[in-house]
Amino acid sequence: MTIRVCVAGATGWTGSAVTGTIIASSEFQLVGAIARRQAGKDIGEVLDQRRAGVNIVASLEEALAVPADVLIDYTGPEVVKGHILAALDKGVRVVVGTSGLTASDYMDIEHRAQERKLGVIAAGNFSITAALAKHFALIAARYLPSWEIIDYASAAKIDAPSGTTRELAEELAMVSQNHQEVALEHTHGAKEARGATIDGTQVHSIRLPSYVIAFETIFGLPDERLSIRHDAGSGAQPYVSGTLLAVKKVMEVSGLVRGLDRLLFQ
Repeated sequence: MTIRVCVAGATGWTGSAVTGTIIASSEFQLVGAIARRQAGKDIGEVLDQRRAGVNIVASLEEALAVPADVLIDYTGPEVVKGHILAALDKGVRVVVGTSGLTASDYMDIEHRAQERKLGVIAAGNFSITAALAKHFALIAARYLPSWEIIDYASAAKIDAPSGTTRELAEELAMVSQNHQEVALEHTHGAKEARGATIDGTQVHSIRLPSYVIAFETIFGLPDERLSIRHDAGSGAQPYVSGTLLAVKKVMEVSGLVRGLDRLLFQ
């Protein structure tokens, strides 16, 4: 059965790559495209493809006036939670690639998804290789007692830490307790220099020109260390296949699933 998909953020960096692939696919039917600009124009033409027969609209409410099975959200942290809850209330499943949501936000989303008996799949990063880096870090945490995370992104990225590293830090806490030789309260000088504490993990967010997206989990033992790092290139194509895999899987899910690795390795 063809899955009817609406994309929020359809002209954005990742959203446009996902939307273009959906237009060309026989597995999915694009039924809605949301963007802040170019409302009223055919999304296919805006993306320099054939006409899609779907005009861009400015709001989720307008887009979901057409029946959809799944909403894909690649928007921004200020609107994504509202989009998810509104879609669930309309009976639409959700795949979330937008970062900036907190553990508290996800608790609310999980509750609403369970209440509606619908699926939500959210990932800070839908890249297959990023999912592998996260998976390997969670394995390493079973055996290595101390770690920190460095989160790299462009100077324009407004949320920190990234959704990828927040998700990773929260899941590392489920595997083991991170050991700190010197407690943060005993740090001399500016304690902020030790980074943000996310569920027991120190996360350091770097925002500079020339970076795209990268994250590195560093594990330390006396006289040795292990670094597990993922670097993304300048294009959005790596996130497309993982996003569309999640679109297929969310049709079978009830409740919230966080992380592409949960689909690949569990």
